[in-house]
Amino acid sequence: MTQDLSFKSSNSDASSASEGTIVSSVSIADPYVLLRMSDGSIQLLVGDPSTCSVSVTIPPVFESSDKMVAACTLYHDKGPELWLRRTSTDAWLSTGIGESIDGADGTTHDQGDVYLVLCYENGNLEMFDVPNFSSVFSVDKFVSGKSHILDTFFHGPANDPVKLMNKDPEDVGRGRKETSHNIKVVELCMQRWDAEHSRPFLFGILSDGSILCYHAYIYEDSENASKTDLGSISSSRLRNLRFVRVCLDSYAREETPSGTSSRRISVFKNVGGLQGLFLSGSSPAWFMMFRERLRIHPQVCDGPIVAFTVLHNVNCNHGFICITSEGALKICQLPALSYDNYWPVQKVALKGTPHQVTYFAEKNLYPLIVSVPVLKPLNQVLSSLIDQEAGNQFEPDNFSSEGTYPMEEFEIRIMEPEKSAGPWQTRATIPMQTSENALTLRVVTLFNSTTQRNETLLAIGTAYVQGEDVAARGRVLLYSVEKSSDSAQTKVTEVYSKELKGAISALASLQGHLLIASGPKIILHKWTGSELNGVAFYDVPPLYVVSLNIVKNFILLGDIHKSIYFLSWKEQGSQLNLLAKDFGSLDTLATEFLIDGSTLSLIVSDEQKNVQIFYYAPKMSESWKGQKLLPRAEFHVGAHITKFLRLQLLPTSADRTSPGSDKTNRFGLLFGTLDGSIGCIAPLDELTFRRLQSLQKKLVDSVSHFAGLNPRSFRHFHSNGKAHRPGPDSIVDCELLFNFEMLRLEEQIEIAQQIGTTRTQIMSSLNDLTLSTSFL
Repeated sequence: MTQDLSFKSSNSDASSASEGTIVSSVSIADPYVLLRMSDGSIQLLVGDPSTCSVSVTIPPVFESSDKMVAACTLYHDKGPELWLRRTSTDAWLSTGIGESIDGADGTTHDQGDVYLVLCYENGNLEMFDVPNFSSVFSVDKFVSGKSHILDTFFHGPANDPVKLMNKDPEDVGRGRKETSHNIKVVELCMQRWDAEHSRPFLFGILSDGSILCYHAYIYEDSENASKTDLGSISSSRLRNLRFVRVCLDSYAREETPSGTSSRRISVFKNVGGLQGLFLSGSSPAWFMMFRERLRIHPQVCDGPIVAFTVLHNVNCNHGFICITSEGALKICQLPALSYDNYWPVQKVALKGTPHQVTYFAEKNLYPLIVSVPVLKPLNQVLSSLIDQEAGNQFEPDNFSSEGTYPMEEFEIRIMEPEKSAGPWQTRATIPMQTSENALTLRVVTLFNSTTQRNETLLAIGTAYVQGEDVAARGRVLLYSVEKSSDSAQTKVTEVYSKELKGAISALASLQGHLLIASGPKIILHKWTGSELNGVAFYDVPPLYVVSLNIVKNFILLGDIHKSIYFLSWKEQGSQLNLLAKDFGSLDTLATEFLIDGSTLSLIVSDEQKNVQIFYYAPKMSESWKGQKLLPRAEFHVGAHITKFLRLQLLPTSADRTSPGSDKTNRFGLLFGTLDGSIGCIAPLDELTFRRLQSLQKKLVDSVSHFAGLNPRSFRHFHSNGKAHRPGPDSIVDCELLFNFEMLRLEEQIEIAQQIGTTRTQIMSSLNDLTLSTSFL
């Protein structure tokens, strides 16, 4: 059955031809279809199930209105609880929230209520009930992004309780007032997902790509009761409805060009058992709902997404369809991961304690060090000790009645991930000897001087733990890993094993050689295919090397108590030369190189939860003729960082417009901490840093902080009573900077004007940071 519909023209546009008006956006709530036209008017299609026909109407309140609608949507309040209806009466306060409220005709509204939510060109928001189209909720300057929004009918602008700055919004940013007027709401969405005690969410996308997210709640104000005598108009309004703004995780913003309209929000209620909304565009993302909290997960695997919809049939169980910007249609399912985290998480059962993991890129394998507690016979434990007097250190309480003693047995497991997010498979296991602990694990590329070819091997450094009376020893193990495509098993072959004095605490490959930290010194070895021959060493004065990092022929060495050392390797003459060091005493936990174009910096984390960045400048007088590393920045993280991972930053919009490769010569450092958190440190250009540093200083006083704590004081270097000369303040705190978006639009413009820049430049800088680190 086909029905032709002709759109009507409003009275204000009766003189203009209706043929040039096209549909700009559509919203559906059975049996209504809301159309927003390109001229800013709206029309409503009403379906009649008895005649199977659709009629076109213009709501009476909009027929003679000259207000242009910027965005609109329909919200269907349905389910066992009609949530919005409870906000128009005080009956729930005395009789309970779950009580159903009858309509005027005495019948219960089982089908729910439909509301029209729209935002005008001037930034004001209004809600109407359908089909009566009486105003039930209105907000002035919704586009400003206030922390709380209330009904203007009961709470005028003069009574707005949310004012962080005691200034009239019309008076701020006098020279930049046109900037706030240029920002409009381009898309609206209101949704309440199925869950116990769920409340509606209101989303608004601005023309600059920012997303306003509000969560509804019920609040009874005694002042509202005094206005109930204003007539039947106030009785129908949602007078107990309020919204609180929700802070979203970082997401990439996509600016909407003026004159264009494309719906980006797609609501889903069951995709892989999850519910939320999908945001399409050049930087698509999933907004997933968990316990009334939104989790944002970017989708960067397929590039820009122009269309999205759900799909559920026998061949694709609760999946979805998406269309890329290149025109490819993909039918997909979400992998079975845990999405109720900042990142999607898959837990892998090891039945042991993992200590270190590395990635074998050529074979797509993950070797890791695992220790498993075992009960050893007491006689076997004592016989394995070289010094029999070491048996006195065992306490009788530690022994069980069977004469056993608990010990940790170490092994190297080589695991392979499943493509369908299934359980990981253990492809090979390398057991360690009794009392031998594996300390370090690296995938190294060594040059075989016999075959004149590079070999990728798995290097393991161990130490024998046999008590303080026994001299420390360790082993260096080299394994070749072969993975056949037809067989599921992985062949691991030991190609070299040698015992050395001292524990092997760190390993690294340096231009085809193997650098080994053995006890208090480091030794550089050449690989012949069957032997490791030492070619150079450096042994003054580290105590215990905790990390080795290599960039070209430069070496960064971290000592457990003597801070960091910066060395270089010269193949001519086979020399390891000390270039500079940090003369301060620092309990090092992890080190890494930070690369920003042609600038090389050295970063170190310490036991006091600090991060310091040094640089090598031999021509500066403060460096003592190049012997001392100079501080570039310092920052208190608040957690023990035990590992840095250097990753190349992704190109931003400015990088893509410049000629050349998409890849940048900038690297960020992804770090992990002992409390389970993950963070990132990334370089900035000078202009962006100065702008964001000025913004950070303003936000310290402009933003309400948790428990009244001062972020500037918290981020200062913690020396724990030791003498420390303060270093330069050259790190900005993005956790504080991203609070800028939570301010009202007028406040953002005023703060930007005070620091000599514009809101557009600040938002662009923050968006570039999000794009460059979108691997997070």
